[in-house]
Amino acid sequence: MPLPIPAPRADGTTASTSAPLYWCAYGAESSPRLLVLHGGPGAHHEYLLPQMLTLAARHELLFYDQRGGGRSRSDDPTPVTWQLQVDDLGLVVRELGLQPLTLVGYSWGAMLALLYALEARSRAELISPHRLVLIDPAPLNRAHREAFEREFAARQQGPAIVGLREELAASGLRERDPAAYRQRIFELSVAGYFADPEKARDLTPFRVTGRVQQSVWDSLGDFDLLPLVAALDQPTLLVHGWADPIPAASTIAAARAMRARCVVLEASGHVPYVEQPDALFSAIEQFLEDTSDRMG
Repeated sequence: MPLPIPAPRADGTTASTSAPLYWCAYGAESSPRLLVLHGGPGAHHEYLLPQMLTLAARHELLFYDQRGGGRSRSDDPTPVTWQLQVDDLGLVVRELGLQPLTLVGYSWGAMLALLYALEARSRAELISPHRLVLIDPAPLNRAHREAFEREFAARQQGPAIVGLREELAASGLRERDPAAYRQRIFELSVAGYFADPEKARDLTPFRVTGRVQQSVWDSLGDFDLLPLVAALDQPTLLVHGWADPIPAASTIAAARAMRARCVVLEASGHVPYVEQPDALFSAIEQFLEDTSDRMG
């Protein structure tokens, strides 16, 4: 079953964005602040919890549900684009007073952090990030995205996950405990992201708003961020699980282009905060400590 999620220290909705976006804070208000960007697009922050709250021991963590997902979901049919997501992020940063700005992005959230940092170079209204922590970034060009989609589909139909589905079907859990059965169905739907599908347990379930996910990826077109990120000069940490269905080559190429610190976790897939939390959080804490003198 999913682990319990503690209540936030504070929460609310934004007033400066064209649609209200839900935000929440964990950790001591006096601690250094980190803005955590969840994946998706079209998902929400809660699936990163409670594991990501490890960082709240030394930092104040702020999350928000990006437009169209979670508690920021609406019936507005206007397509959500990457540009709109960047605009929202800029307004969230200003409204919550997040200066100096450290962005911690996971999956699509890591890509959003890069898009934001690139846009901030030429847009005075966007507060440029001082530091970036990018955890298993989404594929940074179309070719890597297509490779990810093929690999994930193959894993979901592979013998390991098929065997787990058959085991669940024969368990009688559906009749005995429908809630536990639904939880296990969710876990198996994402098991292909893990180095070991057996570790896809005790996860906080999430839903993706399909139309938002599709509209954001459509807005990116035939994208390739790898030649662009070389222009970024913020201290940056990239972390990638070697067994992630997203090609590690995408993150490694970005780290080389950015002259950034890169940590590859050998025994992890796309979910290092579940699969290798000690290695992940120690790498992040070390990076934040090493770069704290640059925060002004």
